[in-house]
Amino acid sequence: MTPTRPRNAWERTGRYPRAFRLRLSLLYAGLFLAAGTLLLGLSYGLLAASLPTTTSGSKVTPEQQAKLAQGCEQAVGVKRSECQIATEAANTATADQRDRALHDLLLFSILGLGVVTLVSGGLGWVMAGRVLRPVSAITGAARRASERHLGERLEMQGPSDELKELADTFDDMLERLDLAFAGQRRFIADASHELRTPLTVMRTAIDVTLAKPTRSPEQLEAMAAKVRRSVDQADSLVEALLTLAISEHEVTAMESLDLASLVEEALETLTTEISQRGLSVTVDLRTAETDGDPVLLGRLVGNLINNAVRHNHPGGWLSISTGENSGHSYVDVANSGDPIPDGVVQSLFDPFRRIHERTNSKDGVGLGLAIVKSITTAHNGQIQAYAQPQGGMAIRVALPEKKPSAEDH
Repeated sequence: MTPTRPRNAWERTGRYPRAFRLRLSLLYAGLFLAAGTLLLGLSYGLLAASLPTTTSGSKVTPEQQAKLAQGCEQAVGVKRSECQIATEAANTATADQRDRALHDLLLFSILGLGVVTLVSGGLGWVMAGRVLRPVSAITGAARRASERHLGERLEMQGPSDELKELADTFDDMLERLDLAFAGQRRFIADASHELRTPLTVMRTAIDVTLAKPTRSPEQLEAMAAKVRRSVDQADSLVEALLTLAISEHEVTAMESLDLASLVEEALETLTTEISQRGLSVTVDLRTAETDGDPVLLGRLVGNLINNAVRHNHPGGWLSISTGENSGHSYVDVANSGDPIPDGVVQSLFDPFRRIHERTNSKDGVGLGLAIVKSITTAHNGQIQAYAQPQGGMAIRVALPEKKPSAEDH
C-alpha cells in the first residue's frame, strides 16, 4: 500500500500558510524597527550636539574662566574665588540638565519605538492577511478543481494588478484543462465504440462459420475476406487515432515546403480511385510555400482530397487550387456530392462525426477532417468550410507563409 503524505494544518483547513503570513508580519515590523532606530539615532545625535554643556553655551577655557571671574569680581564686588565657584556650579547644573534631557529622550524613544513596533507587527499581520486572501482563493479553487471538477472559476474582481492577472491566468488554465479533459473523455468513448464495431464483425463472421457442421472452402474464404476487411478498418482507425494524437502536440520538425507539391503527391496516390468513380478534376496549382512538418502537412492535404473523392457522386467533379494571399499559403478543395445542412458543416471536423451512418470500411472512420483541423491548429493555421448550394462542400486551409531566411535575403 502506498503511504500517503501527511497533511499539514494548511492542507486541512484549505487556507494560506500562516508561516508565510507570519514572515510577512515580522518583515514589516523589522523594517519599521530598523527605520525607527535610524531615525532615533539621528535625532539623538542632533539633539546632543545642539544642547549646551556650559552656561555660556560652549566649552570654556581656563583663560576665559579667569577673565569671567575677574569681570564677576569687578561687577558685584565679590572675591575671585567665590565668583569662580558660582560659575563652576552653574556649568555643572547645565551639564546635569543636559544629561537628564538626553536620558529621558533616549528612554521614552526606546519605549515608544518598542510599542509602535509591536503595533506595526499587528497591522502587518492584518495587511498580510488581506494581501494573501486572493492567494487563498486560488489555492482553494485549485484543490477543488483537482479533487472534484474543472468547471469552477475564480472570476476575481478588483484592480488590474498582479494578483488579478494571476487569477485570470488560472481561470484560463482551468478553461483549457476543462475542454481538454472533456474532449478526452468524449474521444475515448467514441474511439472505444468505433473499435468495438470491427471486432464485433470479426467475431460474428468467425462464430457463424464455425457453427456450421460442414464448412466448405468457399465459406472459409468468405469469412477470411470479411475478417481481413475488419482488420483493415481497425488498422486504419488506430493509425488515424495515432495521427490525431501526434498532431495535437506542438510541431517541432519544421521544414520549408510547397503545398502545391503535396497536392500533386496526393492526387498521384488517388489516381485509381478517381478513375473508378469517373470524377473530373480541375487543378490550379500555384506556389504556396509554408513552414511545417512535411509528414503532417502531407496527411492534411491527403485527407482533404481523400474526403472530397470518397464523399462524391459517381461522375462528379473535384476542384483543387493552391496559392498565396495576405501573408498566408492556402489550399482549396471543393467537390460535388450530397447536400449538406449548413449547421452540420463545422461539426464534421469533430472526431467520429458523420452525416450518415456508414457500414462500409471504405467510407473511412470519421477522423479525416478531425485530423485536418488538428494539424491546421498545430501549425497556427485557419480553416474555412461551407456547404455548396448544389451539394458537396468547399474547404480552405490557410497556413502562415514561409518565413524569409538569410539565403532569401
